[in-house]
Amino acid sequence: MLLRSAVPDDHAALRALWERTPGIQLRRDDDYEPFVLYLRRNPGLSLVLEEGDQVIGSLLAGHDGRRGYLQHLVVDEAFRGRGLARALLDEALARLAREGIGKSHVFVLRDAPEALAFWEAQAGWGRREDLQVFSVGG
Repeated sequence: MLLRSAVPDDHAALRALWERTPGIQLRRDDDYEPFVLYLRRNPGLSLVLEEGDQVIGSLLAGHDGRRGYLQHLVVDEAFRGRGLARALLDEALARLAREGIGKSHVFVLRDAPEALAFWEAQAGWGRREDLQVFSVGG
């Protein structure tokens, strides 16, 4: 298994992985061009997990200079239960820490029970009850 930084050429395989994964909500920002811009703004932070020539996991990571933001933490269903999501998470947080980022956020859909269970089981991560998220745009 190989865990490495995401590159623009990964987009098609990642998009296919995200599309077949329940609990992942895709938007225009997940199209090729915004994906490439995101990687450029956050070099070396987003991750891909491969088994042979197959992409089996991902985690997009970036920051605004103060806080880290994580999206699309996915491990393909056939490879779950092996600690791979935690490996992706640990590596992304380590890379963010090297950039001076000590606090990160993840947004999880309320109707994604597997994702909610994963995040609730992670030491140090806590559900925020004091915030409500507001968004604008597509």
